[in-house]
Amino acid sequence: MAVLAPLIALVYSVPRLSRWLARPYYLLSALLSAAFLLVRKLPPVCHSLPTQREDGNPCDFDWREVEILMFLSAIVMMKNRRSMFLMTCKPPLYMGPEYIKYFNDKTIDEELEQDKRVTWIVEFFANWSNDCQSFAPIYADLSLKYNCTGLNFGKVDVGRYTDVSTRYKVSMSPLTKQLPTLILFQGGKEVMRRPQIDKKGRAVSWTFSEENVIREFNLNELYQRAKKLSKAGDNTPEEHPVAPVPTAVPDEESKKDK
Repeated sequence: MAVLAPLIALVYSVPRLSRWLARPYYLLSALLSAAFLLVRKLPPVCHSLPTQREDGNPCDFDWREVEILMFLSAIVMMKNRRSMFLMTCKPPLYMGPEYIKYFNDKTIDEELEQDKRVTWIVEFFANWSNDCQSFAPIYADLSLKYNCTGLNFGKVDVGRYTDVSTRYKVSMSPLTKQLPTLILFQGGKEVMRRPQIDKKGRAVSWTFSEENVIREFNLNELYQRAKKLSKAGDNTPEEHPVAPVPTAVPDEESKKDK
């Protein structure tokens, strides 16, 4: 496991290796790591190294070096826990029904400003976040119950569109615990968000349950108000054609016809 974990993290990070190699710090660290392995395993050199192994073999790791390597492997796994999570323990994505519009970095501003009469509830999420995956079916169920003409639900992947997270001040760091974030937009402007952010930039503890979302965002009132606005827009006066009134036939003419 100590060897597998760094290898999986290395394979996942192959596209970014070119940028890492451009920095002297990472290149020097890689050279030092390779030099340690060569010096410890290369027979002409390792014979002159001290060892604490019981068999006295200087060309193999002793117990102190094994402990150090295990500790360094744990640090590497913690620093790359997001990539390790995606490669090994990624939860299943929600694939059920929903009335949700997915935004990207260009469409989110356009959609929020298109019709300011529409109220938007937008979830800022990332696929690597376990909390976001757990909240996905709850958010989809809310969209099925409350989506209407004047109240819409949207989602944007800030893990993919990082500039959106900067623009709307949603931190992706696991330490801040700001994912997922729900923001209510009215008239194209932010009205409220959950979870709230304290002075240190960390999210205030808040449970993403269906009851909490309905209560905090007052979805029942927003839904009724949106339905009234949509009905008022549909009930515009129209000119109906007047049906012709049949004229009565005089009695004299009827007698003549007879």
